[in-house]
Parts: sequence; structure tokens; C-alpha cells
Amino acid sequence: MLHIVLFQPEIAPNTGNIGRMCAITRSRLHLIHPLGYVINDRNLRRAGMDYWKSLDVHEHADWAAFRASPATPSRLWLLTTRAERGIWDVAFADGDGLVFGNESSGAPGWLHEELAAHRVRIPQVDPSLRSLNLSTAAGIACYEALRQVTPRTG
Repeated sequence: MLHIVLFQPEIAPNTGNIGRMCAITRSRLHLIHPLGYVINDRNLRRAGMDYWKSLDVHEHADWAAFRASPATPSRLWLLTTRAERGIWDVAFADGDGLVFGNESSGAPGWLHEELAAHRVRIPQVDPSLRSLNLSTAAGIACYEALRQVTPRTG
């Protein structure tokens, strides 16, 4: 199982899309509060609320509560445009957590420091552009990690 960790996400449709992807890939979704929205049918319906019942979702009051939770993965990777290593340059393992900062400001500096040894980026053809949408980035990273950890048959 992979873990997708959203640090203080702000946009409900992004979380809904990521939740839908997590349900389909059987990944666990961690939401680190505060959230920029209320989790309810109206806010998440368009992006995947019908999948919410099938989702393994854990909400945490803050980063410290997340780190103290028995559901927290042992190894975390921070996805950031400020990393030197790309996602294709690391070996993901079953049980890893992929951490994403929020939509407007990304991850705070202290989180970059805490996860400095495990910062990775999604390569961009045009580095002059800011970054990918949160749900797009989560999908790319999740499926790359799944590609690496899922046994191939045939």
C-alpha cells in the first residue's frame, strides 16, 4: 500500500480527485489539518465523493499528530519543485508515503528541512513554469511509485 499525504490542502476538488485515485489504487489518503474546506458532499461530489466510502482516509489535527499516528508510513518522500532528484531517480517501496504541500504555498520550510534527505520532484520540460496542479502531481507520483512496487505478471 502507498500513502498519499496532503499537508493542509486548500481546494476541495483537488482532494476529491486525489481521493478517487487513492480509492482506485487502494492507497491510503492522509489529510493534515487545517483544511481549506469542509469535507462534505457539496464540496467533493464532482471530483469523487461517490468514491469516498471506498477510501481509506485518515485525518490528522496537524503534522505532529500525523507523525504520532500508528497509520503513518515509516518512509516519507516530499514532492517539491525545489528538489534535485527526480521521481525516476529513486526507488519507492511498498508502504512509502508521498507528501504534498498545499496549493498556494507548497510545504513550509521546516517540513523541507525535516524531509531533506527524501525530497523529489516531477521533472518539468519547461522549468520556467511554476508547477503542476496538485491532483495531477499526486497522480503522476502515485502511479510511478505503483509501477515500481507492483509485481509484474506475464
